[in-house]
Amino acid sequence: MPDLSDITARIRYVLVRTSQPGNIGAAARAIRTMGFSRLVLVAPQRYPDPEATAFAAGADDVLQQAVIVPDLRSAIADCRAVYGATARQRAVALAEHTPRQVAARIQADALAGAEVALVFGNERTGLENDELALCHGAVHIPAAPDYSSLNLAQAVQVLAYELRVRLLDDPAPPSQSQRADPPASAGAMEGFFDHLYATLDEIDFHKGRSPEVIMLRLRKLFLRAAPDERELRVLRGILADAQRMARLARDKR
Repeated sequence: MPDLSDITARIRYVLVRTSQPGNIGAAARAIRTMGFSRLVLVAPQRYPDPEATAFAAGADDVLQQAVIVPDLRSAIADCRAVYGATARQRAVALAEHTPRQVAARIQADALAGAEVALVFGNERTGLENDELALCHGAVHIPAAPDYSSLNLAQAVQVLAYELRVRLLDDPAPPSQSQRADPPASAGAMEGFFDHLYATLDEIDFHKGRSPEVIMLRLRKLFLRAAPDERELRVLRGILADAQRMARLARDKR
């Protein structure tokens, strides 16, 4: 069996606002059985908790190494690829993938040296639109339409299984031409989006149009373009100049 540790070490499973500690433990067990170990918990309602340990069924090392953060931005700040699991179409327009498709994308991302996150929402509500907006793509498990209710840990298991099968079948696909500079991290992209939103507001770009709709479209555009850190610095320099000119124009009134 090939050594997949270099690849799996770059892949994290992120659980957002989990309400039942048993689901945290079951998710830890699910990823451990598939050879993964990185679990990130975003604002869990109850953790640590004996129920999580019981449901982990021996995957204590995953729980012991689990990272707890206050928000999704913190969980994915250093990632260059983020995929959110969602059971239904949301208002946020994202490229949608099946588990098998997203496994291939994650494999390529990790082999290119990227930190990758698979994100799962709260058991009852799933990922909220503002959380899904932080993702670069969506993954949907094609369950039976008349009974599509998957437990959180089951969803984690399905995706972890598909990814393990992909890695075992083709652990090192032929290398493709790589960019000289990798895409910017999720944290850098979010900083850019905050800067872009503030700039559009300062130059009164919206003029009665919905800022949220415009930003969703711009997010999709720039995430698809996947700029690197140097390109982001150029873009932010342009934004800073636009803000400066807007302030000068206001001062002259």
